[in-house]
Amino acid sequence: MTTSADEAGAPPVPALFFAKVERRYAQGTGALDILRGADLAIWPGELVALVAPSGAGKSTLLHLAGLLERPDGGEVYIGGQPTAAMPDAERTRFRREEMGFVYQFHHLLPEFSALENVVMPQLIRGLGAKEAKARATELLSFLGLKERLVHRPAELSGGEQQRVAIARAVANGPRLLLADEPTGNLDPHTAAHVFGILVSLVRASGLAALVATHNMELAARMDRRVTIRDGLIEQLA
Repeated sequence: MTTSADEAGAPPVPALFFAKVERRYAQGTGALDILRGADLAIWPGELVALVAPSGAGKSTLLHLAGLLERPDGGEVYIGGQPTAAMPDAERTRFRREEMGFVYQFHHLLPEFSALENVVMPQLIRGLGAKEAKARATELLSFLGLKERLVHRPAELSGGEQQRVAIARAVANGPRLLLADEPTGNLDPHTAAHVFGILVSLVRASGLAALVATHNMELAARMDRRVTIRDGLIEQLA
């Protein structure tokens, strides 16, 4: 199983790189600084936990990484490509082709089967139906859902729904996976199981993952933990 990768022989570049990123919001007659020259590098095959208290800027960081917001200063690089000044259409293409997103709620389309939910983003990208179906079947089987391909979301357990959401997120072979509390709606046992599958997928595919979570046990199982403090991104021990 493979995802997007740099050309053979090329020096490695971070999947995600923040260079002195600034982000502020208007507040009354002043401005609220969320990021004040933040730096961050996440490499292919690396799983990084983002842990920070509410209001520290986790959502802002994920929105910037996902090209849903533009920085007020500095630069956000995806696979070595600067994105701050990209036209909206190019940013949309980057989100579709270079990134995958997993949220606390699965957001699967209820009228479609698990297989169809994973096929759809590939068709939108332009992949042929036969190849998209084969890729979706491979992913869902890897995630332990081979017997659930034709089931709709309402017929799946919470853990199964989230595994389908993960398969959908990586269906187009992204460079970067952004996850916001991906196990937050699951009981501890199911959360640990789903997270273990997510780790296996990251390792097998070589993509990079930034995972926002309040679950410190899961965060401890990742390669690194980072937080946001005083507008900067800091490494945690």
